[in-house]
Amino acid sequence: MILTKQYRCVHSPSCACTKGHLSEEIIFLVFNHLNWNPKLIAALSCACKWFDDLAKRVLWKEFCKTRAPKMMLDMQSSGSHSVDGNWRALGKLLIYCSGSRKDGLFSSSHIPGHFVYRTRFSRTSGKSFLLPQCRTDVLYVSDPCEHLDQGEDGDVGFFRGIFKSFATSKARKLLINRSAPLHPTEICPYCKAKLWNMLAAKMIPSSASCRLGAYDDCIEYYVCLNGHVLGICTLLPLSDTDEASEE
Repeated sequence: MILTKQYRCVHSPSCACTKGHLSEEIIFLVFNHLNWNPKLIAALSCACKWFDDLAKRVLWKEFCKTRAPKMMLDMQSSGSHSVDGNWRALGKLLIYCSGSRKDGLFSSSHIPGHFVYRTRFSRTSGKSFLLPQCRTDVLYVSDPCEHLDQGEDGDVGFFRGIFKSFATSKARKLLINRSAPLHPTEICPYCKAKLWNMLAAKMIPSSASCRLGAYDDCIEYYVCLNGHVLGICTLLPLSDTDEASEE
């Protein structure tokens, strides 16, 4: 069932969106029993603004903690109980490959976005995407989501990531010091914030292509103002990747 988002509660004409609902504690227990099912959280968010606010504040947070527990412990180790860009945006980043639109963010053919059942995010991999002077930053990056045989684009890989405490990161400071421009039209598919082009800022090290198993000159990624990362690469043929790893 698909629900249209409502900004007035649909339970009754007199409901003020803060009265007449089940308590937060009961809703918490129900969704805990459902293992924080993201489709059901999204459906509940569409019922009314009160449920939408509850989902953003509580349910998506618990989903993230269940889906990536070690990563979430690290992200909150500084004492913060929130993340940059809100929990719903992070939840979407964990399970959704945004693909690409023709004439969109990436210069590639149209590849539809899709949900991903399970993705590994690695802090160690994230180091490979940072310049040496930024490697004290914490960046989690996913394995590439492979979209093979894309015509002239070859084998395409999409990757996603998230900076810890991006507002105080060295990467953000360097972007500002280099006067890196924000993309004039495109926005982050996860939180709708503006995007910096890391390729244009000359901030993609060669170690990134090695980590992805991609061609050196065919990798591009963006980071938004909230520290969400999305990127694209052209993957090496499997045989070439194997030979490179043996060397």
